[in-house]
Amino acid sequence: MDVVVTGGRGSSGRWIVDRLAGPHDVTVLDRRLPDDGGHPAVGYRALDLTDAGGVFDALTAIDPDAVVHWAAIPVAGNHPGVDLFRNNTLAAHNVLSAAGRVGADVVQGSSDGAYGFFFAEETPVPDELPITEQHALRPEDDYGLSKVVTEEIGKTIARRDGIAVASIRPSWIQIPGEYPCRDEGYVNDLAAGAGNYWSYVDVRDVVDLVEAALAGEVSGHEAFNCVGPDNALGRPLVELMREQYGTVPDDCTVEGDAAAYSTAKATELLGWEPTRSWREAADENVAVPTV
Repeated sequence: MDVVVTGGRGSSGRWIVDRLAGPHDVTVLDRRLPDDGGHPAVGYRALDLTDAGGVFDALTAIDPDAVVHWAAIPVAGNHPGVDLFRNNTLAAHNVLSAAGRVGADVVQGSSDGAYGFFFAEETPVPDELPITEQHALRPEDDYGLSKVVTEEIGKTIARRDGIAVASIRPSWIQIPGEYPCRDEGYVNDLAAGAGNYWSYVDVRDVVDLVEAALAGEVSGHEAFNCVGPDNALGRPLVELMREQYGTVPDDCTVEGDAAAYSTAKATELLGWEPTRSWREAADENVAVPTV
């Protein structure tokens, strides 16, 4: 399969590229070409994804079977909000529109930020635990809003052009051997992780879900939560919620140290389950891919 990956030289995108290169013919679209030639099995094109003409030219020339749109400003607070919103939404519109025109299915990076918990002025208690993909999206920040719009773009392109679009919603991606969700300051300060209810996901589990979405039978647009198998503190989630927020939702079925987000939909539709817990992965020695 010919696959285009946008943002493939980023901190998590490089893991996606490294996995897909070999089994697939991969071309990376990114702002800069690698100084050292990059991955030997990957092609590269440098362009600004907010330039609609450049994106359309690149995708029509490559004519891929699928596009993994992973390029974005990945977090709020490091750029003016209007710049972040413009970059993320315009890039998504350009990439997905061009993918639709060439008939390429899309897997795109969304975020649990779309729910609006983490960057809210006051973190709300969710309507349900675990949080499913059907939970209301109520962002107060430009990053979360950009992800809501990105998913709406996916729905539009899927309807218009008949392609499949899978939106992946990771929660705080961790790199094996690093795992800031296990740093002393995080573990010993309950409030530090309360904004996403102490959720995390190993980058390799993210890659597994991207790969499953590429191979799966997605119809139209579907969103998928992407979190680790447990919470980052290893304590009962209900206990953590009561200690931090004084309450839990009436609709609460979580047990033990489970994650706050449900991944049942990805299991049912794509056969994916998270397999890497911080208990093993936090101290793993895994080389970061060079792309």
